Amino acid sequence: MTALAPTQPLTPSEQRIAQHVIKGLDARGIAAATQLKPNTVNSTLRTVRWKLACPERCSLAVVAHRLLDSGQITAPTPQRPVPDLSPAQIRLLTAAVEHTLPRDIALAAGLAPADLRDALDQLLADAGAQDITELVVLAHGWKLLPTEQAVHATRSGASQ
Repeated sequence: MTALAPTQPLTPSEQRIAQHVIKGLDARGIAAATQLKPNTVNSTLRTVRWKLACPERCSLAVVAHRLLDSGQITAPTPQRPVPDLSPAQIRLLTAAVEHTLPRDIALAAGLAPADLRDALDQLLADAGAQDITELVVLAHGWKLLPTEQAVHATRSGASQ
């Protein structure tokens, strides 16, 4: 995984919005669930992206990954066992948490862009996830994605 920029702590209100991202809600769903105005939710999500050092218009799956990766939100324990994913599927999963645009995801996963949709559909089916955001949350719970915290611990341990 690529090294990510440092994150800033979220405020309690930002964390409440972030919890809804982890639950798989989009901005409209968050607004409905929290009874906040859509503009307020969108503004908060922009701030959350900035504090997490996410690209400005990245997908909520990328945001969910950064929330979990930074330790600002804890991944819920999955209610199902870890699926047996192939190395290619793990590469695709990793690409999906690092990129938003389909072409970028495909290239990072070593796929032809035309094959991305089928590969993602198969990955979602094998993992039992409805969408990429749910898959990201499950993958963190299953410890399929190394967290930035673990990467830092490994690096500092290796340099000692």
